Amino acid sequence: MKKIIQNQFLVKLLFALLIIISLSGLISSPTALIGGFLFAHFFGHPFLNLNGKAVSWLLKIAVVGLGFGMNLTETVAAGKEGFILTVFSIFATLIVGYGLGRILKTNRKTSHLISSGTAICGGSAIAAVAPVIRATEKDISIALGVIFLLNSIALILFPLLGSLLELTQHQFGLWSAIAIHDTSSVVGAAHVYGDEALQVATTVKLARALWIIPISTLSVFLFKGKGKSVSIPYFIFLFILAIVLNTYLPIPAMVTSGITQVSKSLLVLTLFLIGAGLSIDKIKSAGWKPMILGTSLWIFISITSLLAILAW
Repeated sequence: MKKIIQNQFLVKLLFALLIIISLSGLISSPTALIGGFLFAHFFGHPFLNLNGKAVSWLLKIAVVGLGFGMNLTETVAAGKEGFILTVFSIFATLIVGYGLGRILKTNRKTSHLISSGTAICGGSAIAAVAPVIRATEKDISIALGVIFLLNSIALILFPLLGSLLELTQHQFGLWSAIAIHDTSSVVGAAHVYGDEALQVATTVKLARALWIIPISTLSVFLFKGKGKSVSIPYFIFLFILAIVLNTYLPIPAMVTSGITQVSKSLLVLTLFLIGAGLSIDKIKSAGWKPMILGTSLWIFISITSLLAILAW
């Protein structure tokens, strides 16, 4: 599509203005995501080459900062509660993904990447698993395109469904951590729903993200890969450290509340940039079979985890 504005200086100026608005707290996470996508679609992304690194670092900083608003005892309790559901959902998703991939005759590596992204933490899991199974650039692009689209839909859809189903803050936090792909959208959706949901969702999702290590290791054996290192999400340990410091050190409430507020603003900005990095071409490149696989897995994990949470 032809850009509406050709003047790059003006595009950069408008982009900078939207970054400020995202940080101001005037818009919600879903609005930021949609706004980023629409801006990039109509005007182009003036800093596309920097977008990936910016998203990665901003998300890590925001998540660590959120740790200063949490208590260790409550965090451990939430992590324990979500452990069994996490284990079941991860392996159930991988098994169902393998079966559906065979039925749809999807490329085996693409199927495994989509299943891993759905089971653990979206793009981060795909990035970690891809090198150990020797996935091609096409495999990675297709898997990321599917997960990215569904992840964006989940950010908008889940808070609406949570309200419709009258889920408690705790229930929604647990559900979003299990059923939404990327950490960014999990935290974004929970942020919209409420503070308690945000704490539960962040804790359970980051505990879930640690499963990147065993799943990547398992993938080495499944695809007979050798000599490939496994990427460990080290920032999770900084998140835990922030919780410990907040629990045991006499840090003034003004400081901790300020850090968490800044972190929430950074999260909204992160989602704006994620939206700006999404394009129609990326969505189209995925193809219908991988999209059916990803959507089916997402619906499966969303329904089964919700029923389990409501049954508890």
